[in-house]
Amino acid sequence: MSHDKDTFAEKGNKALFWACFLSLIATAFGFIIRSMVIGDWQVEFDLTETQKGEILGVGLWPFALSIVLFSLIIDNIGYGRAMGFAFACHLISAIMTIFATGYQMLYWATFIAALGNGTVEAVINPVVATMFHRDKTKWLNILHAGWPGGLVLGGLLTILLTTVGFDSWQYKFSLVFIPVIGYGILMLGKKFPVHERVEAGVSYKSMLQELGFFGALIIVSLMVYQVGALPATPPPSYVLWAIILVISIGFGVYVQSLGRPLFIFLALIMMPLATTELGTDTWISTLMEPEMTKLGLQAGWVLVYTSFVMMCLRFMAGHVVERISPLGLLACSATIAILGLTALSKSSGIGVLLAATLYAFGKTFFWPTMLGVVAERFPKGGALTMNTIAGVGMLSVGIVGAPFLGFFQDAKTASSLEAYDQANQTALVSTYTVSKNSIFGEYNAVDPVKIAESTDDAQKATITELVDTSKKAALQTVAIFPAIMLVCYLALILYFRSQGGYKVVHITDAHH
Repeated sequence: MSHDKDTFAEKGNKALFWACFLSLIATAFGFIIRSMVIGDWQVEFDLTETQKGEILGVGLWPFALSIVLFSLIIDNIGYGRAMGFAFACHLISAIMTIFATGYQMLYWATFIAALGNGTVEAVINPVVATMFHRDKTKWLNILHAGWPGGLVLGGLLTILLTTVGFDSWQYKFSLVFIPVIGYGILMLGKKFPVHERVEAGVSYKSMLQELGFFGALIIVSLMVYQVGALPATPPPSYVLWAIILVISIGFGVYVQSLGRPLFIFLALIMMPLATTELGTDTWISTLMEPEMTKLGLQAGWVLVYTSFVMMCLRFMAGHVVERISPLGLLACSATIAILGLTALSKSSGIGVLLAATLYAFGKTFFWPTMLGVVAERFPKGGALTMNTIAGVGMLSVGIVGAPFLGFFQDAKTASSLEAYDQANQTALVSTYTVSKNSIFGEYNAVDPVKIAESTDDAQKATITELVDTSKKAALQTVAIFPAIMLVCYLALILYFRSQGGYKVVHITDAHH
């Protein structure tokens, strides 16, 4: 096997790149089809909005478990074996989902899919960064065009099945097998490049030092708190913190490093970034369903349309990055995302599509450009720093982001129902809601079974109106996250300007 980093690009042999691209499409298929059939699951399996959020959330956070753990060992076990594990996860998950009998089976099938998704990115991000080491941000953006490309293709095929009469969600979810089997076939016999960190002779311990104590503290805290929430009776907080501190301090003592300050800062920024992009994408079809219904369109078209815009723009990332620095691009994207989310929360009619366009422009370059910045600034970190950043993003949105948006809708609807009851001397709360528990505490949620059993059309219409209002309000709330990001990116721009400007760090310069 050739270990020359340039042979893949210079000889035009991009077969491996396109195999990686298709594997990312497979992860997107599962994501969008799950978001488009979640309403069917709610009816068939009697799910609350928060339970829907928990299922959607578990489609994200286990990603971090596999992406971080595989990053620690992937240079030893090999990229090929890791991709075999991802393929098995995707296949098993799809079968479990199709034959699901309730909430628990859906939850664990989605969990397994997320493990496969994380393993895919644990492989493809460092592989592509190594193959195209001179244009990392450009090619990572092109690679990640596979994500919105998969959302578009998966969404269109799902809508097509509905149009031709295959309304069963089982038929729709079976579409996942197409890209999964496709990338499984394409990956057979492929030879992977050796990562630039390994080729440059940078030690394993030096890679760990880039993460350091504080980097470990962030990712371990998120992982332990999420895993700790799984039992029916979660362990006390002091037990979780004891585990977190033992692991993080032990890691810090071993590597003798607190971590790179810039990397720690970027890891913190990934939390609001992931919620802005993936948290919103997870819910967008449901949140925009009322307005899309008024236009006579299926709600899934919003995600399909914004994903198509993202796909096109990411393929053109090279031209954009040549004209504006990665941090400047991220700051511009955050500004546009704020405007887009605010517009979506207030628009109606055809204005929804215009607002969706603005939102799509805003979110397009977030994820791959952040990966590009980490790859360019911390080449010694190898697969670990790149994939830890992605893991932090997925964990934060899976633990807090997606469930929070569901909880916000439930809480907002419940408070609106209480206000309506007080103003009209009715009893909608006691009649149509049920008490539930989540990581945010106890809450009241509208019970879909009670709504379905009701014969009072006027009351059901009132509840529907209040639920729709709560959905739009959730989008306004999400706009807070890109606002936080904008402040952080502007601070980074000013910092690098004081240091002579943003520069790409090459592995030979970083290895002393």
